[in-house]
Amino acid sequence: MKNKFILLFSFVLLLFIGCSKEKSISENVSDVKNGSDSHLITFIELGSVNCVPCKMMQPVMKNIEKRFGSQVKVIFYDVWTKEQEGYAKIYNINGIPTQVFLDKNGNEIARHVGFYPEEELADFLKSRGLKEIGTK
Repeated sequence: MKNKFILLFSFVLLLFIGCSKEKSISENVSDVKNGSDSHLITFIELGSVNCVPCKMMQPVMKNIEKRFGSQVKVIFYDVWTKEQEGYAKIYNINGIPTQVFLDKNGNEIARHVGFYPEEELADFLKSRGLKEIGTK
């Protein structure tokens, strides 16, 4: 009876693990680098919701999404959380906030450390060929 229980428990555990829908960090990075969507630039913000300059970047990221629409994909990783701390290592960051910009093929084209003022960030995106479609 004990062996049947262990066998059943092992089967259920393997089934649960196999059906997990959560992607690993490396799978998420691979998705971003494969350029599977129509975005011209992927803007990755690596920071924390508990960091003052990072909090200041939150409205900047939202406004950039509005101003440039589907031309830019904005991704935020909170590298102070257990679930997302691996992104700090993958993107080789030494301070937060750090902004990493990828082209449509997933190649890094620029990076910035610290608070990035919205107008400077918008000017950078325009210099890469993006057009504003929305208002500030």
